[in-house]
Amino acid sequence: MAYKSGFVTIIGRPNVGKSTLINNIVGQKILIMSDKPQTTRNKIQTIYNSEDSQIVFLDTPGIHKPKNKLGEHMVKAAKETLNEVDVIVFLVDESKTIGPGDKYIIELLRDVKTPIILGINKIDEIGPDDFKDIYDKYKEIGIFENIMGLSAINGNNVDKLVKEIVNRLPEGPMYFPSDMITDQPERFIVSEIVREKLLHYLHEEVPHGVAVIVNYMRKREDKDIVDIDVTIYCERNSHKAIIIGKSGRKIKGVGKSAREEIERLLGSKVFMEIWVKVKKDWRDKENLLRNFGYE
Repeated sequence: MAYKSGFVTIIGRPNVGKSTLINNIVGQKILIMSDKPQTTRNKIQTIYNSEDSQIVFLDTPGIHKPKNKLGEHMVKAAKETLNEVDVIVFLVDESKTIGPGDKYIIELLRDVKTPIILGINKIDEIGPDDFKDIYDKYKEIGIFENIMGLSAINGNNVDKLVKEIVNRLPEGPMYFPSDMITDQPERFIVSEIVREKLLHYLHEEVPHGVAVIVNYMRKREDKDIVDIDVTIYCERNSHKAIIIGKSGRKIKGVGKSAREEIERLLGSKVFMEIWVKVKKDWRDKENLLRNFGYE
């Protein structure tokens, strides 16, 4: 059997479950998950390997109406992938109506020659009649090679989606080693874990005005301990106070939760220091966006 490989983007509105789906496919949490939209900020390559195929997934920021330069960067990153890949998976949720965000993406997809598979996510939350209504509405649009229901969080039909993707990939080489599941360095994954914990702990208080930079990661020569120094940047002094919390409780909770997950990732004990600094309106400043790795 010929070896097949290629690049796939999963595109959709913010918060439809793109990162959850990719984590389920590769069998390990690489991409941060949150119930807040616009969690993913960069194009991240995640690799699925099997005996006869390799799929390189580009997890892109959700397409939305940008409100600042960071938002513009995120939408640009998502759009650029549409003509760079071998297969597009357009992920929607269980909403019965096709909203303006989905309509906007559909219009973008009409001009794309890449094969498109539609995934209706969160089918575990609806009945068969509702699913049929959603299925029929999207089928009328006429741009999808296949439409299938799935549950990214429970894994329902995820294996079938993988087979559909592989069927449409060309014969090709193994782009990455078979034991590699992401092209991102450990420092990036560590910063994303800290940012995920921030999103969970902060709720709606400072949802997106934070950037996390790992200043250094060093393994001690004589001990199985990794020292990590992290800076959290926010946009206001009031945000800094919220992140730190009363008597430092919030930042301690973020640090403890992040450290436990990072220790599982690295297989070592972790000693982590976290600093919180203010960079006013960083999301609208090109030089800071570059410094923080967004351009």
